[in-house]
Amino acid sequence: MKSITKTFGEVVANDAVDLKIKQGEIHAIVGENGAGKTTIMEILYGFYQADSGDIKIFGKPVRIENSHKAIALGIGMVHQHFMLIPPLTVTENIILGMEPIQPGGILKMQEAVEKIRQISEEYGLQIDPLARVESLSVGLQQRVEILKALYRGAEILILDEPTAVLTPLEVNSFFEILHRLEAQGKTIIIITHKLKEVLEVSNEVTVMRNGKKVGHLETRDATSESLATMMVGRDVLLRVSKKPAEPGKVLLKLENIIVDVDNQPKLKGVSLEVRSGEVFGIAGVEGNGQTEIIEILTGLRPVGSGEVWFRDQNITNASARKVKEHRIGHVPADRKAHGYVAPYSNAENLILGFHYREPFCRKNGFFNFSEIEKNATQRIKENNVQPPFNDLPTSKLSGGNQQKLVVAREFSQNPDLLIVAQLTRGVDIGAIEFIHQRIIDLRDEGKAILLVSAELEEIRSLSDRAVVFYEGEITGEIDLENYDEREIGLMMTGELKKPMLANP
Repeated sequence: MKSITKTFGEVVANDAVDLKIKQGEIHAIVGENGAGKTTIMEILYGFYQADSGDIKIFGKPVRIENSHKAIALGIGMVHQHFMLIPPLTVTENIILGMEPIQPGGILKMQEAVEKIRQISEEYGLQIDPLARVESLSVGLQQRVEILKALYRGAEILILDEPTAVLTPLEVNSFFEILHRLEAQGKTIIIITHKLKEVLEVSNEVTVMRNGKKVGHLETRDATSESLATMMVGRDVLLRVSKKPAEPGKVLLKLENIIVDVDNQPKLKGVSLEVRSGEVFGIAGVEGNGQTEIIEILTGLRPVGSGEVWFRDQNITNASARKVKEHRIGHVPADRKAHGYVAPYSNAENLILGFHYREPFCRKNGFFNFSEIEKNATQRIKENNVQPPFNDLPTSKLSGGNQQKLVVAREFSQNPDLLIVAQLTRGVDIGAIEFIHQRIIDLRDEGKAILLVSAELEEIRSLSDRAVVFYEGEITGEIDLENYDEREIGLMMTGELKKPMLANP
């Protein structure tokens, strides 16, 4: 890719970017949010057209007008959010849009099943072509996405944040698959922010910052620190600096919480306590009850049975507004669904949940627009939201900058309890450093933080106590002093249950 430039209005996403990737290698592209790494890959896959620049595939100039042309050129892309239809089988999902048809319009289903089984065995993907996608774990669903690309003849495979929702054991298995693909001559491009994984699995790395390529080096010549410095333009503290916690009294208490969703048990008698002055972590693969815990604590879902106590007050089934009035903040896992209103401006989204109170609303019920603008200017600057425009619709921001905006709003209210889920998903390394330090500052001020994360390193770095969830139950407490990632992986899959450690 030569001199690729792409703008969206006033925002320059790619600024004359050169990108050279060798056949048969694993190439990582890293950078902060808004650096342009996903945009340039979406240009390669035909989602966007570059304003200027040239692309060559295997030495031949090409014009990629859409994803169909990309697929025809041997390019496949696996997105961070899988594009699968849960009720359909693996085979039905893979052949969708290019079904093999025999004369008379009859679908050659058995032929497709056998071809998928053959590809699965060749690359060690180990997927049953007849299984329904809804019955598969997240890790297996990712394999289906890779199979879909390989079935379509992909020689160049683009993977966007491929390990974001995998357990440690699934990550190891995934890396084995990548190396098999590499050995077969496939070219793999990984967009990621996990520097440890970049160093472990890639051959070369391209670093982007502010829409430009700022570095390209062989992975063996890189370190986490050097890559982070290139990404951010300054030295970055990769591990959280914190003193030992000084937990106080119990602020939040859950007693034997049971929740059913569509007649299926999602929480099976969960009890836990979170104290002031501590970060309490919940680890586990998404979909094992963490979402339901957050929903009952934030007024979004009723409790089947059991009780929720905050500051010795029973807040079971309190409304979302009542929860906020108890000074409980919430950074949701799905920012798009629950964190902001897409058409609203950044200034408007920065007051959501507090919009009816002073200083944003006058006593006569009218908005105080000067205070709303003043608040937006301050929060956007403090949290380095880019581009820094108060009146820009939040939907126009990158995912990471949307997250920074939501974090800025919730932190601004100085909550006594902060519930955060997937806090730094899609957030760049410089912002992660900033957000993590804010969490520790809140803790040291005597606030309580309930942290739900699929990132084990985040749980390990931030938590003072942490448990693992599997199928609506706590399978054990993580021993943060004697950290054993394999043991945690077994707890995350329900293969190991451990007793809780003594409370501080």
